[in-house]
Amino acid sequence: MPDIAARFVGVELYFDDLERAKRFYVETLGMRVSDEQVGHYAKFGGDAGFVCLERKGSEQYPSSDKAVVFFEVPDLGAAIASIGKDNVVRSEPGWAVLHDPEDHNVLLVQAGST
Repeated sequence: MPDIAARFVGVELYFDDLERAKRFYVETLGMRVSDEQVGHYAKFGGDAGFVCLERKGSEQYPSSDKAVVFFEVPDLGAAIASIGKDNVVRSEPGWAVLHDPEDHNVLLVQAGST
């Protein structure tokens, strides 16, 4: 079992109606938007992690249910080597995507990346 020191940092959920989803998180849950690109995503930050709402179809990699769980790792290259490159769906400088057994996206982010 690889020990890549992954730390939960957030979750991203995909919606057909992004504005309706944003209203729910703002008006019903009282959350405050910390970052936003209108029509693309709305992000709500917090001490324990973030929730990002994103419009379906704007992702760069496929997912069976349009959800992403984010984990920060201290050394992305070492994490990929430990997990195995053949288990990586897509990678770019600073991040890599894996699929869990049900094809949910698991995104590993290099610590210190923006």
